[in-house]
Amino acid sequence: MALWFEWLQAVRSLRPACRRSATFLWLLLALMGLCCRADNAGVTSFVRVLNFRGEAYHRFLHLFHSKGLDLDALTACWVRLCLTLFSPFQIGSRIVCLADGIKAPKEGKRMPAVKLLHQQSESNTKPEYIMGHSLQAISLLVNAPAGRVAAVPLTSRIHEGLVFSNRDARTLLDKLVALLFSITSVWNRQVLLVADAYYASGKVISTLLSKGHHLVTRAKSNAVAYRPAIDAGRRGKGRPRIYGDKVSLKDLAKDQAAFTSAPSPVYGENDVTVCYRCVDLVWRPVAHLVRFVIVHHPLRGTIFLLSTDLSLAPLEILQLYGYRFKIELGFRQAVHVLGAYAYHFWMAGMKPLRRGNGDQYLHHTTDAYRAAIRRKLRAYHVHVQLGCIAQGLLQHLSLNFTAEVWRNFRSWLRTMNPALPPSELVVANALRAAIPAFFSLPQLDPSLKKITSKYTRYDLASAASLLVA
Repeated sequence: MALWFEWLQAVRSLRPACRRSATFLWLLLALMGLCCRADNAGVTSFVRVLNFRGEAYHRFLHLFHSKGLDLDALTACWVRLCLTLFSPFQIGSRIVCLADGIKAPKEGKRMPAVKLLHQQSESNTKPEYIMGHSLQAISLLVNAPAGRVAAVPLTSRIHEGLVFSNRDARTLLDKLVALLFSITSVWNRQVLLVADAYYASGKVISTLLSKGHHLVTRAKSNAVAYRPAIDAGRRGKGRPRIYGDKVSLKDLAKDQAAFTSAPSPVYGENDVTVCYRCVDLVWRPVAHLVRFVIVHHPLRGTIFLLSTDLSLAPLEILQLYGYRFKIELGFRQAVHVLGAYAYHFWMAGMKPLRRGNGDQYLHHTTDAYRAAIRRKLRAYHVHVQLGCIAQGLLQHLSLNFTAEVWRNFRSWLRTMNPALPPSELVVANALRAAIPAFFSLPQLDPSLKKITSKYTRYDLASAASLLVA
């Protein structure tokens, strides 16, 4: 009962995103389904876990397409709420965010933005090419008990597959930076972004620096930079020199005498010693001094890190980049536990796709067709955004109400440790067992009780399933 009360208190902060109270109540029920469902079989899993009749299925579908739900306002409400529910991991006055991309497999021939995607993962469980949606996501790094950290998903959007205008020259990097700025405008705070080597681009760094933000990322092994130009005092005509001698990072990595040994600050690594070298060089893509950290790791080999913040210590940069993997763990929970990317919304009037198709060019189609595509794309974004919110709510209960979650856990795990915050799977199990108690809360809105009484199933099979739960 206490878990559902805290859950409900947090969800009430999302009310400004809905124009009508009925829309908010169905939003609440959809979040319940995402938090508690035992399978990821689309919207039908919401109906099953809430013990509703089949008529509720179309009401859930309508929610994802409803104009009464403002997606931008929903994202802003959640981004603002995260600073209240969690303790952000900060470097000075800057909030630390993580960014990465994820590819969601989709076989629907009538699903907008589905295209052939190449996967560069080294895992042998993933095919090299898939048909699916390409998304970019941003997470907030937060403090957890026992000196740990966690990545709370803020938002995720589909950034490939559709071309509405041939004049649109934005790249994936431009779209990610715009997505980050939509978050920082809500916080009105400066951010330190941690991302992988794909985002080590002059375009990203220049745009971030113009707004007072910074980037920590991994540089390519063949990267080159320049020493700052030496001021000769008297100079002739022309622009002053910016670049000095050219330096290859690989050559710097060979000078073993310039390296310093220290215990590894990366989380989860004990009794591991790394050797590092720090040097500030001018990087040509930004024409600006950046800090390069070269690290010799006994197990992972040599890595090259880049930071636009020159005040960060070398080991601090290594520690921050080690936290980048937390967003990968968040993706795994979102895919396998919550099903945040397990949406199946088809568009009946869409021209069917063929396997191997790339981007869908829509600048020669009618206005009505483009409007229908945007409506369906918005439904995908609403589902993914609700998945981010549901995962964050589970993490909120896990980090802030650890003992209560373990007390309500009605199953068994071989690796149970009640002293540590549980996973999203454990929290979902605890909430699922207490769904009847949630519907009996005295704080529950009378309109919500009216909806549940209208759509709840009352038969022998549903009664038996509740007894088992």
